[in-house]
Amino acid sequence: MKTQEKHKRVVFCDFDGTITRQETFVAMLNRFAPEKMKEFGEKIFQKKITLKQGVRGVVESIQSSHYTDMVAYIRDKEIRPGFEELLVFLKDADTPFIVISGGLKDSVELRLESYMDFIDGIYAPNIDTSEEFLKIVSDFEEEDELMAKVRVMDLFPCDQSICIGDGATDQKMALHSTLVFARDRLAAFLDKKQVRYVPWENFSDIKKYLIQTWHE
Repeated sequence: MKTQEKHKRVVFCDFDGTITRQETFVAMLNRFAPEKMKEFGEKIFQKKITLKQGVRGVVESIQSSHYTDMVAYIRDKEIRPGFEELLVFLKDADTPFIVISGGLKDSVELRLESYMDFIDGIYAPNIDTSEEFLKIVSDFEEEDELMAKVRVMDLFPCDQSICIGDGATDQKMALHSTLVFARDRLAAFLDKKQVRYVPWENFSDIKKYLIQTWHE
């Protein structure tokens, strides 16, 4: 994949539980594959399998005939306040906004379709529905990750990489960034690592911080 021109700043943002207020991907899998979620959830908790193996096991146990309903599941899920205002601010500041998600790309694109004029890229696993059961297809899969977020970051060289996240799948992205906005499990992880970050709850908090620091 071609490397883009170098930017002064690029924002890399998680989707599930970050842009959305709730964890929509887990809720969706619980709805469409409750027994497999219980089975693989226990194995992940007992560290018998990795998170990557668990997600693949659950998703690929679902029949392809359910995929349209799965994609539509998050259509009306609530977006965290201040999102559009932050996007407009970043566009005016000529700062690319890249969404990197471990969820279903079609679902992420559907939920964010009204914001696409302000989003410079969405990276997430695709789904092959050509067979009876779903199959995950990821261009950025690595040994322990279905979606290696750092590899996506490397496509966008910049002087300042800004991470916005909330969970375990954002850990490597955060450690690879020069400025991190963290909440929930990501914040707890960075506390243990003694890595500096900016706490946040809504996107208005992030916009306020950037305005203050970029104009100092």
